[in-house]
Amino acid sequence: MNKNKDENKFVSQSRKGIERVYIGIFGRGNIGKSSLINLLTGQEIAIVSDEPGTTTDPVTKTVEIFGIGPATLIDTAGIDDLSTLGSKRFKKSIEAIKKVDCAILLIAGNQFGSYEIDLIRQFEKSNVPYLIVHNKSDISKIATYTKIFIRQYTNAKIIDFSTLHPTNKEELIEAIKEIIPENVYQQTSLIGDLVKPKDIVLLITPIDSEAPQGRMILPQNMTIRDALDNHCITIVVKETELEDFLKLNIKPTLAITDSRVFDYVAKILPEEIPLTSFSIVFARMKGDFDQYIKGISQIPLLKDGDNILILESCTHQISCDDIGRVRIPKLLQQFTGKKLNFSFISGLSEMPEKTTNFALVIQCGGCMITRKQLLNRIRSFIEKGIPVTNYGMTLAYVNGIFERAIKPFVKNKTDFSSKEQ
Repeated sequence: MNKNKDENKFVSQSRKGIERVYIGIFGRGNIGKSSLINLLTGQEIAIVSDEPGTTTDPVTKTVEIFGIGPATLIDTAGIDDLSTLGSKRFKKSIEAIKKVDCAILLIAGNQFGSYEIDLIRQFEKSNVPYLIVHNKSDISKIATYTKIFIRQYTNAKIIDFSTLHPTNKEELIEAIKEIIPENVYQQTSLIGDLVKPKDIVLLITPIDSEAPQGRMILPQNMTIRDALDNHCITIVVKETELEDFLKLNIKPTLAITDSRVFDYVAKILPEEIPLTSFSIVFARMKGDFDQYIKGISQIPLLKDGDNILILESCTHQISCDDIGRVRIPKLLQQFTGKKLNFSFISGLSEMPEKTTNFALVIQCGGCMITRKQLLNRIRSFIEKGIPVTNYGMTLAYVNGIFERAIKPFVKNKTDFSSKEQ
């Protein structure tokens, strides 16, 4: 009875959280990775075949796993394909490690060698917790000598398992739950530390060519919900009705606007009303906020011919008013008076090999990916000393309102000298 209560508590908590858990399945070819995914989901999601190379690029599937909750499973290609194409698949499998919260290293037939050791090193390098599952135990159970050899490299939990006869499926589910980081399911409030119950939160949301038909974009939706969860009085207006709202003589505790109308809103909204943007709010929750603030100081130092990398976290239709591909490049060149070169990466695509070519990296708010995924994709730039900043901060800076836009989040900091040059 207690076990069921704990399990139900785990699932209900996961449903409350903003994030879902990303679980990667890694291992050699034809050892049952796809079969394991089908077993965990109770669906024929992944193609199962004895033919080598059935799984090529990493395949993701978002599902609800009983006992775990909402999850995205990533089925990766075999790591032991030595062909030219296989090496490319291996590279993509390694890239997938940066996108997962935890991993299952699948082995079979008591095979454990350099391939698995390399994967373990990659897991540990990316701080990805993992367990080892010895599959096909109905054919060959894991041997004592295999366990002893594995223990030379890791203390990870080892489970003997069979996707064909999953008699200990509950043990596997429990083991997966144990390696899921606690922070995956923690509900992080976007503005909870900035407001109190009954405060008035004003959200300015333009409806233009970038707005999806008939609905709000995710950052707006999530901010509205977060304000309501914090028992705030929430008012939503388009920027074209902002002046009409101000005539009501209602003073908001906090105003949050879409970055693309930052300049317009800042001119209308009284200075005493704290103002920031949806992108900056998400930058604090998902990204490296302090690094973003430091990175903004690179803008006035940009030179002709500098390369700028724009990182989008989702894929979407490009419009003439696209904030990342059109508006930011245009405003940056106008602000600096320099001829700059822009590159764009959308979704969770691979980062360019020559990252040192970039003078500045500008990351979107990251509403469509997890904090871990976002931090992993900007970490290599930060480690190499390449300035990284955020969409909203960039737009605030070029519009001359950077200090105002980040003030709600840094008001308790004593050193503000590096925030704006």
